[in-house]
Amino acid sequence: MFEKVLITDEERQMFPKWTVLDEDLADVDPVLAEQVLESRLEFSRGDISRTDYWHDPEGIDVIADIQYVDDGTRAHRLDLYLPYDSVVRGGKTTPVYIDIHGGGFVYGYKDLNRNFCTNLAKQGFAVFSISYRPAPETDFLGQMEDTAAAFRWIREHRDDYPIAQDQVFLTGDSAGGTLALYMTAVERSSEFAEKIGIGQSGLSVAGSALISPLTDLTSYLALCGFDAKCEFGDARLVPIIDCIAPMFFTRLFDRGAELADLKTMAEEVDFPSVFINTSSDDFIHVESLKLATALVAAGRDVELHDWHTDKGQTLGHVFPVCMSWLDESQKVLRLMRDFAYAKL
Repeated sequence: MFEKVLITDEERQMFPKWTVLDEDLADVDPVLAEQVLESRLEFSRGDISRTDYWHDPEGIDVIADIQYVDDGTRAHRLDLYLPYDSVVRGGKTTPVYIDIHGGGFVYGYKDLNRNFCTNLAKQGFAVFSISYRPAPETDFLGQMEDTAAAFRWIREHRDDYPIAQDQVFLTGDSAGGTLALYMTAVERSSEFAEKIGIGQSGLSVAGSALISPLTDLTSYLALCGFDAKCEFGDARLVPIIDCIAPMFFTRLFDRGAELADLKTMAEEVDFPSVFINTSSDDFIHVESLKLATALVAAGRDVELHDWHTDKGQTLGHVFPVCMSWLDESQKVLRLMRDFAYAKL
């Protein structure tokens, strides 16, 4: 089917450990399907260079592949990473982070962020890591619906685990940061939840830590109703979003373009404290600054960490997630710990 796309046998074996490749593209427009597959391969080839450094730190229990929607779908599973000390001591006091992985809305499952989540758990958290259906299997609101279903499962089953029962913190990177931002708005505002058509889970969101989030969706909503033209083989994040935007954001556009306006969202939603991490060589660096500006202008509490790289150095996009072993990444994890523990 994809004559232009070359996938080696080794890649066929390796990449599905953390992402779908072409299994969901049979009924998709052939041009778009090739663009999505090429993008997934580019993401995967970048990540495979880091896999030798990914490891679970000692003292973390892993409860993997919990089905949060009972339909057998891989995308409807979550993991829980628990400090073993929490299990041994018992009680229900370990604070909770819920992580939503990135990947340009088309790439990855929860398994992609296991290294990040286990290292975050090492900081003293129970970390739920959730999968959701990738585009073009579903659209933006479909991904929010999946995320909301995972949140409801966590609320209904939280008493089964030695974790705090009241407040949770959300985190997400890149496209996952977008979902985390919008789910924060849903959980903190019944009016926003009603407008966007996503039910609240009943979880109390005490704060959100966003890693290089994509925040301004207005230009993508402007593409709804048009056939975006993308050159095959350009698998950078922004172009693939341009390619999927006409189908991916249509339902959000139909519910009201103002739902994507950061200024309106920041003013109308009772946001909790928001932690934002980016770097000067992040290719969507400005997105973090846009969000911080909108929240500060609305009087919200923002903790912005904008890392500036020296000559000859790079950090890039979502570095704490994909390269958690870096000194800078470990510092971000400690900052996320301090951010959350200050809100307990």
